Amino acid sequence: MGTQERRERERHERRTKILDAARELFAKEGIEAVSMRRIAERIEYSPTALYLHFPDKESLFRELCRSDFAGLALHLNELAPVRDPLERIRRMGEAYVRFAVEHPNHYRFMFMTEHPDVPLDDQQQCTKGDPEKDAYAFLRASCAEAIAAGQVRDDLHDADLLAQTLWAGVHGVAALCIDRKESWIQMHDPDVLATHMTQALMRGIRREGAAAPGAADAHAGKAPPVAAAKTGGPVRKSPRSSRSPRPRP
Repeated sequence: MGTQERRERERHERRTKILDAARELFAKEGIEAVSMRRIAERIEYSPTALYLHFPDKESLFRELCRSDFAGLALHLNELAPVRDPLERIRRMGEAYVRFAVEHPNHYRFMFMTEHPDVPLDDQQQCTKGDPEKDAYAFLRASCAEAIAAGQVRDDLHDADLLAQTLWAGVHGVAALCIDRKESWIQMHDPDVLATHMTQALMRGIRREGAAAPGAADAHAGKAPPVAAAKTGGPVRKSPRSSRSPRPRP
């Protein structure tokens, strides 16, 4: 490895270390309470070293949002080829809980920490509503597809309301699984809870007489990914904060 490659690798490692420390502190203490100096102290860097990577706390916050929500979108989009929209949604719920359990600090920062009210930047504007890059848009597009196919109850005609209701259900499982630490209740395995929650949600929304989730995939091949149509609605709303500028869910 040459000198330039080694320097670039070291720079990337320092940047990752800064982001990891900031994420943990933001999730634990709140974004407003954490200063750049506090982050530097956590990883034994000088404040000047942080400013070489991020000019201020807002830029660091934006980079965390960009990277963490992009990671969730990528994780969920692995299910894009699933043909049956209800089966896709069900599996997305399970994958969402799995993401939270495997990345608890990411999840706490993304969905359980109040975010400052900052405007969307150009990159976020481009990402918003794209099912391939915006996890909420992917969920909403799948809900809209299920509605159009007549798979859900007739009263469930609002794709945003349906998406947000389903999201709320799996968010409850995710939050309990990563933060419930007591001996009074013996919690079940997160995978088991996620499966039971998603199955219950599917039974609750499925139109009577409609095929159960997965039936279409059992009789047909895989379909192309969900069309990247722009979506409306509150794409960047967090379950706990109405002021988040973030790509979702």
